[in-house]
Amino acid sequence: MRINYRPDIDGLRAVAVIPVILFHADLLLFPGGYVGVDIFFVISGYLITSILLNDINAGR
Repeated sequence: MRINYRPDIDGLRAVAVIPVILFHADLLLFPGGYVGVDIFFVISGYLITSILLNDINAGR
């Protein structure tokens, strides 16, 4: 089974990175910008899990 590219998920990961960048730039716009790291890892975990499940179901 081929995995379809999900630009919407990539967009969410990009949105999660923006507060982290602003937090490290000391702009004080996002004092809790580190939360973006957690969101990024959750989304990445979802993507990796879906890839692994597709491989398991395909017998690879």
